[in-house]
Amino acid sequence: MTSRQRAHIAMFSIAAHGHVNPSLEVIRELVARGHRVTYAIPPLFAGKVAETGAEPVLFETTLPGPDDDPEAWGTELIDNIEPFLTEGIETLPQLAAAYEGDEPDLVLHDITSYPARVLARRWGVPEISLSPNLVAWDGYEEEVSEPMYAELKETERGKAYYARFHAWLEENGVTQDPDSFVGRPPRSLVLIPKALQPNADRVDETVHTFVGACQGDRSAQGDWRRPADAEKVLLVSLGSSFTKQPAFYRECVKAFGDLPGWHVVLQVGKHVEAGELGDIPRNVEVRQWVPQLAVLKQADAFITHAGAGGSQEGLATATPMVAVPQAVDQFGNADMLQALGVARHIPMEEVTARTLRDAVLALTDDPEVARRLAGIRAGMAGEGGTKRAADLIEEELAKAAGPAGR
Repeated sequence: MTSRQRAHIAMFSIAAHGHVNPSLEVIRELVARGHRVTYAIPPLFAGKVAETGAEPVLFETTLPGPDDDPEAWGTELIDNIEPFLTEGIETLPQLAAAYEGDEPDLVLHDITSYPARVLARRWGVPEISLSPNLVAWDGYEEEVSEPMYAELKETERGKAYYARFHAWLEENGVTQDPDSFVGRPPRSLVLIPKALQPNADRVDETVHTFVGACQGDRSAQGDWRRPADAEKVLLVSLGSSFTKQPAFYRECVKAFGDLPGWHVVLQVGKHVEAGELGDIPRNVEVRQWVPQLAVLKQADAFITHAGAGGSQEGLATATPMVAVPQAVDQFGNADMLQALGVARHIPMEEVTARTLRDAVLALTDDPEVARRLAGIRAGMAGEGGTKRAADLIEEELAKAAGPAGR
């Protein structure tokens, strides 16, 4: 097989915007290059996948969806990890049946898709992780993973989780332990800028390649126009999942409502109504959803939950950020953004109208912040993005085929 011979590539993900969106432009590019791409995904995202030219392969998920109350994910570490194992166990038979007789030449998968990794090994084809957030570095287990999970592994629920995971892997012929299986893929394309990766100098780049943001044409999401009288624009968004925060939004309105010269775009998601926020000043537009990148291209500041997607869009548009993380990798992203000198990390319990306003005004008035952002944006432009990701996937296909082709 040469790098341009048509292959069947199968992508696997879950029904979550932050896990599907980063992969879409890579998929679109692979289809444009003539490959047949199937994409295993729950029905809720079938339309979004089909728009890329890929063929949706539908399965029934056990995970909470993006429209569900975020409280469905629970509050403890075990609450956050158990659902992905259950999902893997329940969906593996569905996916194996869906691909029987139509096995791919290569498997791409989101970091949350455990069945993809099992199936790739069963089929004897290359597997590549498309990571939408940070990856493990040399020393990660000792510094982060083991301390984080040590207490859990001593609880009855934790022991049951690991026993179940070990048994499932063994049953499917996988010799890795659960932690290595989840965190140490054989090959990985990292869909974030290297600037957002902690301890980037200790990441094994024979395994992980940083291709950066894979952003494409977002015009289908709609446009947004800066009001003619707006001297400054602020976007406030906590993403798509952990948005049930009416008290936080009220502090944002209090901080920036009627602030001279400022226009505020306040995205509140599906779990909060504008009526919960009290009187809304004229300079604040409250929306359930906005075309985020379109707004950021015209914004002067961004209050964000510091998800990987929003963080890199803020960097790509050189927008100063105030990070108010809500869950999982967002806390680490917030710290990274602050360490880069382009953001302030404000924990949710410290949020007030005063802390938000002071942080935004300080960032937007600081020319050094603008200089740092410009440098990071220039570095991101050299990471290659979508085309480099597709090139590397085709390289893996060529390696698997060998010199004689297929």
